[in-house]
Amino acid sequence: MSQTNLSQRVAAEGLGTAFLLATVIGSGIMAERLAGGNQTLALLCNTIPTGAILVVLIAIFGPVSGAHFNPAVSLVFALRKDMLWPEMILFWTAQIIGGIIGALVAHAMFELPLFQLSSTLRTGPGQWIAEMVAAFGLILTILGCLARNVAAIPMAVGLYITAAYWFTASTSFANPAVTIARSLSDTFAGIAPSNAPAYIAAQFAGALLGYLAARKIWPDNVS
Repeated sequence: MSQTNLSQRVAAEGLGTAFLLATVIGSGIMAERLAGGNQTLALLCNTIPTGAILVVLIAIFGPVSGAHFNPAVSLVFALRKDMLWPEMILFWTAQIIGGIIGALVAHAMFELPLFQLSSTLRTGPGQWIAEMVAAFGLILTILGCLARNVAAIPMAVGLYITAAYWFTASTSFANPAVTIARSLSDTFAGIAPSNAPAYIAAQFAGALLGYLAARKIWPDNVS
């Protein structure tokens, strides 16, 4: 990562997370409108833009902030001592605010009410396990690439999330900031606010397990 100041890093995290959520929610709205009730097609049309935008965002913001866009990822980097704890809190703040702004922008683009609460129920042990698995795999992907092939991170993360949309029962939120923002969107990508805390807990748990697994697999590269 190049030499950047804290304000640049925080701004990159906020802007990147805003674009991520505008893509996740916006593509979900577009997919639902065009799919004619075909949920499989709608999910596919939501998946592809999400994976694609991650490649782009990580490529352009990675050299600035590391392109976390995810409080669980920032927590792991703080545990690795790659960032200070106060910086992590600023990243979290930027990620959450950026995600909410991204949701509002998506609503505005499609001329929907800006402020919403999702009514989509996503709950149960299978969903929580899926979020643990999704976050576990995401952290393993990031730290594995850091250990062996840094240049592959944008593509690897984009492809991992694309795959995880389909192999996890939860469609792989894998991100507390994304979960919060999606709880404020009563659209295809939404999650009921009452279901969000369990998702977030599972995401942090999965991230921590991914960090521990990476330390075991790549002990010389993952502190």
